[in-house]
Amino acid sequence: MSDPGAALARQQALLAAMPWVFVGVWSTGFVVARLAMPHAPPLTFLTWRYAFSLLAFGLWIRAAGVAWPQGRAQWGHLSVSGVLMHAGYLGGVWAAVRAGMPAGTAALIVGLQPLFTALWVSGRGHYPVSVMQWLGLLLGLGGLVLVVWPKMGMGEVTAPNLALALLALASITIGTLYQKHHVRPADVRSANFVQIAAALVVTAPLALLEPGAMQFHPDLLVALAWSVLVLSLGGSSLLMMLIQRGAATRVTSLLYLVPPCTALLAWLLFGERMAASGWAGMALCAVGVGLVLRGDGR
Repeated sequence: MSDPGAALARQQALLAAMPWVFVGVWSTGFVVARLAMPHAPPLTFLTWRYAFSLLAFGLWIRAAGVAWPQGRAQWGHLSVSGVLMHAGYLGGVWAAVRAGMPAGTAALIVGLQPLFTALWVSGRGHYPVSVMQWLGLLLGLGGLVLVVWPKMGMGEVTAPNLALALLALASITIGTLYQKHHVRPADVRSANFVQIAAALVVTAPLALLEPGAMQFHPDLLVALAWSVLVLSLGGSSLLMMLIQRGAATRVTSLLYLVPPCTALLAWLLFGERMAASGWAGMALCAVGVGLVLRGDGR
């Protein structure tokens, strides 16, 4: 007979590991964008990604006999959050990278999300943000600046790619808050299917207007496979589970760790050098996230 205590301990260990697995998975998205963008227009690539992701989720849902979200309202809320968190966020990030913005810089701009989320939920009175959490958020912001500041001011940020990155920041921030407050807990597989389908409906027509065509380079195929199997099936599902289980500030604070991880991956894979201040910034981000997590009494 199995030991119920051991099974519970394993379950708790898996739940504790979820945020850190999510950070590792989500960080690869910016690196994958850099890998793929020389070989495909961003919205065209994302259209293919969404289509293959729907196929993968559909097979998974059918094999597991997963229930679909109940009610038109939930389908509508999932569609709105899907357009924001997939079409708006991913479209903005990938287009910004395609327009010449370094992956680390794009990660920094989108990494401001925790601060904006905390300002919103505090200002709206949804729940108080503690002094310890504010300190952690500000430390995390300082850490982000230390990581990517050496990459700024080198002509790599222009008005067009900055606007695209800010669109991504607004989309992921609003989408996370919208999902937290309007989407009821549901099976992440069927819920993700609805969200990605909505993103595909918005993205596919826009992709037809893009100049250029996909070049089926090995790097592109690797990026597409990783995007579908790891980022869509794994990363998006983990993000939805974390949003369902935690407060918005607590969840989005984890995104402070994404830019340092992205910078580290870019250094390992593409030889992008990281200044000493970058390593200090990574440590500061870790301390900041720790304070946010400890400051949440829920």
